Amino acid sequence: MGLIEGIKANNFVVIGRVGMDLYPDPPGVAIEDAQMLEVGMGGSSANIAAGICKLGGKSALVTRVSDDAVGRYCVQQLKNYGVNADHVTPVAGEFRNSTAIYESRVEDHQSVIYRNGAADFQMDIADVEAVDYAKYGALITAGTVFAAEPSRAATFHAFALAKKAGVPIIFDVDYRPYSWPSTQVASDVLSRAAAECDMIVGNDEEFGFMAGSIDKGLAKARELSETSAAIVVYKMGPEGAITFADGAEIRTGIYPVEALKPTGAGDSFMAGFVTSIADGHDLKTAILRGSACASVTVSKAGCAPAMADTQTLETFLAEHSGPTAA
Repeated sequence: MGLIEGIKANNFVVIGRVGMDLYPDPPGVAIEDAQMLEVGMGGSSANIAAGICKLGGKSALVTRVSDDAVGRYCVQQLKNYGVNADHVTPVAGEFRNSTAIYESRVEDHQSVIYRNGAADFQMDIADVEAVDYAKYGALITAGTVFAAEPSRAATFHAFALAKKAGVPIIFDVDYRPYSWPSTQVASDVLSRAAAECDMIVGNDEEFGFMAGSIDKGLAKARELSETSAAIVVYKMGPEGAITFADGAEIRTGIYPVEALKPTGAGDSFMAGFVTSIADGHDLKTAILRGSACASVTVSKAGCAPAMADTQTLETFLAEHSGPTAA
């Protein structure tokens, strides 16, 4: 199955973590000054999966959660968003669910991520072998799954199983330094993963990281589009994006908004991008719709709760100026 054909099935198996997010209320309050905390679902892969469902697609998540109330909260939230949680498995013992506390402010923004003994890193070969990949149009994963074992080996095994089933692989680089034992290990493993994927999405810093320095990032993205991936999206924050596909370079701008926070934009972009392709939009339009989804998310508190549904996205596009020039 080709990449675009797979995406158009609008049914994705997503590998990676689901977590609990906490953020001070009202927006603008620093963590150390918080009197009240809102709670919501987070975790990059879970956000992507939820965003896909909110935009009319189907998704299933494959991961491990802690065998406690926080893990059960995460599973319940997945179900509330419409994400299939059949392959979300509790793990007992001292492993704990990914938890994030972050502020709804841009200036002096602070995020505190609890990843010690992370339950999702315990996803193993048996977990990914339990999935019938042929049921899905494409596999999506975010780079954090590769940061530790047994999750790393399990995800590479999932790649092999997906390829055997003819299912294309979509990779959000999502480099988080705090999760990795060293920058060298991260660079090697993420580069190896990228070489196996049909679509790669990352920002300029992430491609630069894989290439050895940020000034080499654009060349790295171009190289991947010429050697392995059918689509490579090189994101540049407020400068927009450059997308490499079929030998062409598509340059796109963004939809400016007054951001409430910097978190969740990449997950929203991915959800909006793939569901827009599935809905029949051309590649450039799909990129811009993904960018609009990112703008919606950063303008609201929370991650999964802030992500656009179909009506929110269409209203935003109708009422908001943009995009900016590429």
